[in-house]
Amino acid sequence: MPKIARDSLMTLEAYAKVRTDFRARVLAHKKNRTVHLGAHVTLIFEDELTMRYQILEMLRVEKIFEESGIQNELDAYNPLIPDGGNWKATMMIEYPDVDERQRMLGKLIGIEDRVWARVAGFAPMYAVADEDLDRSTDEKTAAVHFLRFEVDSRMRQALQSGAPLAMGVDHPAYRVSADPVAPETRQSLLDDLS
Repeated sequence: MPKIARDSLMTLEAYAKVRTDFRARVLAHKKNRTVHLGAHVTLIFEDELTMRYQILEMLRVEKIFEESGIQNELDAYNPLIPDGGNWKATMMIEYPDVDERQRMLGKLIGIEDRVWARVAGFAPMYAVADEDLDRSTDEKTAAVHFLRFEVDSRMRQALQSGAPLAMGVDHPAYRVSADPVAPETRQSLLDDLS
């Protein structure tokens, strides 16, 4: 999947004109790229479209017009685009109640290293988490983590032949799986493996 180049971005003026339609397109696209693991963990699988939207939104919100600022956003978000041999996801740990969220983030230290995806017939592949910086401390984990799943050629061939895909978490304080993931999600992720 190609990275986003500076000259491929819309100006903020052009983006303002299409933002409503572009946002609707991205939200519809994300539906097939979202996996809920129980009630409190959500994986959103990123790609060029989701990251393009994120970059444009950051530029808009932060009112960034300078080349160096635009390049900083590209440098921050381009690494979250899969490269054809992996999946990249934003993992969100969600507890609506603030007190419960704080308590659970303390119990879930290391959860980012216990998230897995499994192609039927293969061992689970555990995510590589937070390659840019550590998001956990000795007291708690962060509510957001960035994950990478490396998919080898044999797994890709199995998926292309129709093998089911499952995902889950096997942390002592949070064990859950989606087995199998929805067919639309499986197909969307298979499309990333070019």
